[in-house]
Amino acid sequence: MSESSYSLLGLWPIINRWKKLVGVALLLALVGSVLVALLLPNVYKSTAVFFPTNPQTTDPDRIATEGSKLELGGRTEDLDRVITIGESQPVAELVIKRFNLHQHYQTGAAGDDAADDAALREFSSNLSIVHNERDAIELTFLDKDKNLAAQIANALVQVIDSVNQQLTLENRRNVLGLYSQRFQFLNKEFETSRQKLIQARRRYGIYGLEQQSRYLAREIIEVESKLRQAEGEGNSNEAAGLRRALRGLTKAEGGNVINLEDYTQGVDSLNLFTARMTDLQERLVKARGEYETADVALKGKLSSLYVVQKAYPATKKSKPIRWLIVVGSVFLTLAFSVVVITLLELWRRTAGRPGYSPAQ
Repeated sequence: MSESSYSLLGLWPIINRWKKLVGVALLLALVGSVLVALLLPNVYKSTAVFFPTNPQTTDPDRIATEGSKLELGGRTEDLDRVITIGESQPVAELVIKRFNLHQHYQTGAAGDDAADDAALREFSSNLSIVHNERDAIELTFLDKDKNLAAQIANALVQVIDSVNQQLTLENRRNVLGLYSQRFQFLNKEFETSRQKLIQARRRYGIYGLEQQSRYLAREIIEVESKLRQAEGEGNSNEAAGLRRALRGLTKAEGGNVINLEDYTQGVDSLNLFTARMTDLQERLVKARGEYETADVALKGKLSSLYVVQKAYPATKKSKPIRWLIVVGSVFLTLAFSVVVITLLELWRRTAGRPGYSPAQ
């Protein structure tokens, strides 16, 4: 005798023979799932959407020297860095402590290893940070309290921003220190050059180049002209005095405060010091501006995130979907019951009792 084949249509007689037990199982599943669905608390979802900015555009050295603008960072490394920060344990522990989530999750007192681990796992299960198709980051947090969910989501964005800034903060401070050192060095060099210029003016007696050069040239020409005239007239005494006067105007050892030799050396020195001071002055002004710009950029704490949408309290629950729980429980119970009774029927027939009926 050939064995009977089974099909989906062939299950109905089996279900019909076990309909009482199947009905009881479905009724229990319906009642139980309804009770469970009603007892489950409402969970609300709050989502914040933001773009990470390129951290190089917020560095004071680039702002000062290149005038960089704040740029949205759709780069993979920027997105990965922000997501990694948001999912890190230090950030989670900071938020858990700030909002006293140990008490909220009823995991026990903070400081206990088991309580800390339970609170951390609960927090992580409620947090979701994903990179969407528009290269933005969506940070979602779930909680029974819709206001708390929104507050935690916004706090997480702030903490991520703060930590992201800290990654380059030390480098920014070093850059600011370099600007300060350069400004102080140039300021010192400028003051030193200014003092040397004053000393050179005193040493060579030069205070007005144009006026003194005209005076010196006029005097030398007049004395030399008179000397030639005295020599031509044979007046030796007058010629000797004019020679001494001419030597005093042209030689440093002549004793004149203003003389051609010192004047020439002084002009060269003054031109050198003046060029040095002009260069230092330009560099000093530029260094001062760069330092002030970098200082303002550092103290301003430019945000490393561009928030498109803050998290707001949800207007409706996210879960549980109660009707789905009830329908799913009943369907799974039916499917499980069909499998069980089918296996029982198969076992009964294989054991040689095909006439067995559960109703008997």
